[in-house]
Amino acid sequence: NGTELTGMQLLLRTLILRRLLRKFVLEKDEKNVGVLIPPSVPGVVVNTALTLDGRVCINLNYTLSPDVLNLCIKKVGIKHLITSRKVMSKFNYEPDCEVVYLEDYVPKLTLWDKLVCAFQAKFRSIHGLYRMLGLDKLDPDDVMTIIFTSGSTGIPKGVMLTHKNIGSNQIAFTQAVCLRPDDKVLGILPFFHSFGYTCPLWTILAYGCSGYYHYSPLECRPIAKLCGKYKPTIMVGTPTFLRLYAKRMERADLESVDLVVSGAERCPIELLDLYESKFGVRPFQGYGITETSPVVAANIPKTRNPGGFLLNKDESIGLPLLGVGIKILNLDTGEPCKTNEIGMLYVKGTNVMKGYYGEPEKTAEVLQDGWYCTGDLVYQDADNFLFIAGRLSRFAKIGGEMVPHEGVEAQLNQALGYGPDDEVKLAVTSVPDEKKGEKIVVLYTELSLTPEEINAKLTEQHCSPLWVPAPDAYWKVDAIPMLGSGKLDLFAINQLAKKIAAGEKTGEKKD
Repeated sequence: NGTELTGMQLLLRTLILRRLLRKFVLEKDEKNVGVLIPPSVPGVVVNTALTLDGRVCINLNYTLSPDVLNLCIKKVGIKHLITSRKVMSKFNYEPDCEVVYLEDYVPKLTLWDKLVCAFQAKFRSIHGLYRMLGLDKLDPDDVMTIIFTSGSTGIPKGVMLTHKNIGSNQIAFTQAVCLRPDDKVLGILPFFHSFGYTCPLWTILAYGCSGYYHYSPLECRPIAKLCGKYKPTIMVGTPTFLRLYAKRMERADLESVDLVVSGAERCPIELLDLYESKFGVRPFQGYGITETSPVVAANIPKTRNPGGFLLNKDESIGLPLLGVGIKILNLDTGEPCKTNEIGMLYVKGTNVMKGYYGEPEKTAEVLQDGWYCTGDLVYQDADNFLFIAGRLSRFAKIGGEMVPHEGVEAQLNQALGYGPDDEVKLAVTSVPDEKKGEKIVVLYTELSLTPEEINAKLTEQHCSPLWVPAPDAYWKVDAIPMLGSGKLDLFAINQLAKKIAAGEKTGEKKD
């Protein structure tokens, strides 16, 4: 929106907004505060104002359906949702809490408020300001943010990330990419993603380099204009976004960029080659999970590798970051895996979450003795580089977003009128997709509606578009693979889907 702030101006606006929220909106003991603002300067100010006031800033995922958003609000007890009228005009959404429009509080700002905050920003020492804000009373293990992620049943879980989690991961990532004071970061990832929260938001603020924001990562023209004006040196994104930029941007648009970070999904080698040939910069891949704040491992390109060591392998997700411990255990024996042996990845370190909000049982399922079970199958080569072998948990990553198979199954069964006691007639899994990383597919034995009619019902049920399978992704099979226990045989289902997908490519009949 054209707003530009220096560090001092950001501090001043932060103090002013904090003062207004304390005076007119937030209760003294109110901790969890919701935010519904895309990446932007106002979004940064709201996050800094709440965090410096000791609140837990919860950036809600505005791509979710209204019902799921309200479930998130209820789950963590959000009383106030901070947003703007311009943002809310884009959604058909009635939050189950009090909505606070930033525009409504500008007229409430008095000259006295401005003078007090200006004095605090300009004349108080850093230590004096720190004590005045009560930051000296914060425990590093206090929760800083709650970021929602979808569970295997489609029910969101609130990942509690502490000041220590975010701070340690920010420091490790900063050191890994050799961040420089003159770096300029293009901030297009939403703050409701842990990487968007840790890197384009708090890494910039903590380290002191520059950040430039645009509310939608899909709008190439304004992003190109932003790059042309401010000359960013670092761009972070997903392969889906990077592929879009490669199609619609020219070399001159990204001529200042010397570091492209790709995350959230596997980046094809062809896309790496395309960027190097078209833009003169080769993206590097990293790996992270919301529960680990998020970065676990990353490759380091030559442009940020002054020592000349082996720090990058295109096919890998890189080396573990400083302070991040990993172990890979055999699924059958539980023993540590040997070199190049596939096993379950566990992560330990100061970046591992405090737990899931209000769900100690689910926390205990994945977090034991400080080790977090990622649900991802990996292997490590002789040079210690990590490689993703597959995903054990039932998720698809579509355009960087996590889509739960069971959640889609539940919506499909609801649309078709199938109850929990009925015979299993469908199963959802995912297969690789060249455009979006993965795609949802439905294996079924019989359907009472056409795929188009089912998708219309899913839309009526307010499903996210990412949850709606393509009409040609409904594949008929003779039987749904089941285990002796009566549960779905997830491995066999996925293998069957991959076989059908391979048959599609060769022109063979699906069923």
